[in-house]
This record gives sequence, C-alpha cells and structure tokens, in this order.
Amino acid sequence: DCVVNIQDLVLVASNFGRGRESPADVNGDGRVNIIDLVLVAGAFSNARGAPAIYTDAPEIFPASNIQQWLRAARKVDSTDPTFQHGLLMLEQLLIASSPEETNLLPNYPNPFNPETWIPYQLATNANVQILIYDARGVIVRRLELGHQPPGYYTGQSRAAYWDGRNGLGEPVASGIYFYQLQTDEISLLRKMVILK
Repeated sequence: DCVVNIQDLVLVASNFGRGRESPADVNGDGRVNIIDLVLVAGAFSNARGAPAIYTDAPEIFPASNIQQWLRAARKVDSTDPTFQHGLLMLEQLLIASSPEETNLLPNYPNPFNPETWIPYQLATNANVQILIYDARGVIVRRLELGHQPPGYYTGQSRAAYWDGRNGLGEPVASGIYFYQLQTDEISLLRKMVILK
C-alpha cells in the first residue's frame, strides 16, 4: 500500500523462517529472519508510523516475542541507519506492549505435584525474587530471578519455576504454601497447594 507500518511488521513476523518464495523477504537473502523484521521497523517513515500509537500492539506482538527479536537483532553487527532505526522502533513497540502494572498471577497447575510455574508481569525494570513460604510463614525456598525488563513472564519458558523442593533440595510435604513476588518497589502474595 506504499506505506510502511505495523501491518508490514505483522506480515514479516507471520512469515518468519520462510524462504525465497515469501514477499516478506525484505532484503532478498532467501530467508525471512530478524534482519527483515528490523529493516521493516526501521522503514517506519514518521512518528505517525511509530508502533507506540497502536493500542492493539500487545495483542499483535506479545512483549516476549519483541524481547526475543530485540535480543537477536542486537547480536547483528550493523551500523546501517535503517537497521538502527528499526531497533529503536522495536524498543518503542516493546514499551507499548509492556504491562501497565506489576502483577503476580495464579501458579499453574494448582494444586500441583511435584512442580509448578509462577507467572507474573512487570511494569518496570526490577530485581525480582520469588519467596516460597509454608503455612507457618517460614521461608522454604528463595528463587532469585535477577534483574528483568518490563514484560509478561507467563509462559513456561519465562515464568518462575518451582520444583516443589526446599532450599536443601528436599521435597516439601503436601499442604498449603504461599508465594511472594518481591521487587525493589512491590511485594505481592498468593496461595498454592501441593497434593501428593
């Protein structure tokens, strides 16, 4: 349509990994890859084409996808101005796709045996840890997740993982436990159940 915008980014993202036959192979190297994606983002010609104005950006591109694209793109050694502009546009898209507030979500599965995933979302950069407490309020495990950027940490590859063991590596007993998300600025608590 002679306008490079987020719809073109959708075209490239939906054809990611395809070969020559794809019109999404922007640079003509025979493969639709991160370079094509960044070049399209870099061709956004003005502020009206910037991804941040698209309110449906989180639904179109989950923050986790954008973070993966940015990691891959930063590994490409290119000083091309269009490529650098593309990195900037992806960063803006990530900001538009980031959650508005930090939240601790229900673990899954719950009840569980022997393992569970603890999803959360971060509105800002934060040092993150998850504390697991028994019913008496005693810490049984500390999961140090380190410094993390804003985003959705909800899938099994990104959510916090707990193997149902205490700090000594021993399986904990069946019962009610609590998990707490702690950052520099926030602390949130939820309940979970282990059934054996």
